[in-house]
Amino acid sequence: MAEPESAFSLQGFGTLGMARTTSNDVEFVRDLSQPRGISQDWSGKIDSVLGVQGTWRVDPQWQAVVQANSRYRYDKTFTPDVAWAFIKYDPSPNLSLRGGRLGTEFFMMADSRWVGYSFLTVRPPGDYFWYLPFYSIHGADAAITIPLGESVFRAKTFFGYSDGKIPLADEQWDISGSPMLGVYVDYQLGAWQLRASYANIHFKNDLPLAPVLQKANGVTLSAENAAFLTTRDTRTHYYALGVVYDRGPWQAQLMLNHIEQGSNALESSDGGYVLGGYRVREVTPYLGYSWVRSQSRGNATSPVAVYVQQDSHSNQNTTFAGLRWDVVRNVALKAQWDAVRGDASSLFPYRQDRRGSWEGRMDVFSLTMDFIF
Repeated sequence: MAEPESAFSLQGFGTLGMARTTSNDVEFVRDLSQPRGISQDWSGKIDSVLGVQGTWRVDPQWQAVVQANSRYRYDKTFTPDVAWAFIKYDPSPNLSLRGGRLGTEFFMMADSRWVGYSFLTVRPPGDYFWYLPFYSIHGADAAITIPLGESVFRAKTFFGYSDGKIPLADEQWDISGSPMLGVYVDYQLGAWQLRASYANIHFKNDLPLAPVLQKANGVTLSAENAAFLTTRDTRTHYYALGVVYDRGPWQAQLMLNHIEQGSNALESSDGGYVLGGYRVREVTPYLGYSWVRSQSRGNATSPVAVYVQQDSHSNQNTTFAGLRWDVVRNVALKAQWDAVRGDASSLFPYRQDRRGSWEGRMDVFSLTMDFIF
């Protein structure tokens, strides 16, 4: 007689990574959640992570999930953080309801951005994912799954309040309590998966521009500029379309997004990437290309406002190539080269930018070991 399946399970994931760039004019970051980045010296801070997840299946309909991880975060530490903590209820095979602390799913594959083993590349392509420093919400979601012959249709909607901070120089932009909502529809047929999504966030607080400008340039933010550059009570909209193919030795992805910023302090943008890989036994070489273009507003009339808007400008593309070696079960070694090619005005989202000497070009070299257990 077979033993009953355990009601509690524990899994984990992690990445040990090292990376460096060819420039000291800016610091390269994984995304906006990181206050400092890397330059010409090898560093393990931007990609290294360790996470654990516990799942308690109460019965076929109810389960509780908690996930915690340690990664380089907004306060320049690796302090462990609870990423997920939710209750899931499946009233029927086609309907799933969750409530609690949930991961964000603005873009396809966004909820597993720190599980390096689940990605073919060393890290999610930055030109596409940089603009998502949101990793969790306090709220609820509902998902419905409908089989359609040999295909499957799935839709999910969510609502909640953001919980986190985004670093800005030595300050933090507190986005806690900002309401977020979204929806996506997903269609899967064989090896193909297509997803269209929409989400938005209504910011509760302003950017900490006054102390940042005072420390950086000795500039006092006037009431007029503060009002012009406000983020409080503005809304950012996210639109995305993704296509994934995964069958046999071939893997391919195409992702596109448009981000509409409601504040004068931030520029709207378009981005995307295309990626292909071919597996030969345990080794998968891959090649990709990503891009991001933000639209200059051109409506600033003061030098201070112009300076702030320039900090959110991005105009670059990245060619990346690498190799993934699944050396043993649940362990993958990766090596990747990124060739960033932009113009001198492309400052977002780099840290410690040296305007005037940065030319918009650098190479990034990365080595990682990803694992799950």
